[in-house]
Amino acid sequence: MARAQFDKQQVLENASNAFWRLGYNATSMQTVVAETGLKPGSIYLAFGNKEGLFKESLDFYTQQSLAKLEAILTQYDNAEAAIPHILMNLINESCQTEYCSCFLVKSQLELNADQTELKEYVSQQLRKVETLYQSYFLKSHSEEEASARAASLMVHIFGIRVYGYHSHSKEQLIAAARIGLPWLIWPNNA
Repeated sequence: MARAQFDKQQVLENASNAFWRLGYNATSMQTVVAETGLKPGSIYLAFGNKEGLFKESLDFYTQQSLAKLEAILTQYDNAEAAIPHILMNLINESCQTEYCSCFLVKSQLELNADQTELKEYVSQQLRKVETLYQSYFLKSHSEEEASARAASLMVHIFGIRVYGYHSHSKEQLIAAARIGLPWLIWPNNA
């Protein structure tokens, strides 16, 4: 039996967008078929089921996000100088009319207690992001300090992603981030 040929990256991008917009529970297989252009049999053959496609979509999104973060982090001498630029990007995103938060954050908040395996999978993806930040803090801080700073940063990122612009102005979000993370090297224009 021949395997279906398709652009897996494009399928994961389309599926990620559907899960991201609608949430895991509200994304039906009919929606997945419409968004990806694959037939149900191809989806089941390639991903096992909707949950398998969701997990691979989370992986795809996480890898894309980590690459973007790494690109910014490597431009600066230290994490404290790079991270305000990352936060400014997040705040600017939250000001967009069609803002959809973060796929990982939305998934973590959406999944219920009965979906413990999927919730843990999302948590693993979020830990990858936190670990990336921690690895950059480790360049100039003890393991304990790097871990605390990474956790603090994740709390603020969650706040921006969930609380976001719809609750406060861009200026208020920037001021709140500056107060909450005074150990970062904030540019004068932020």
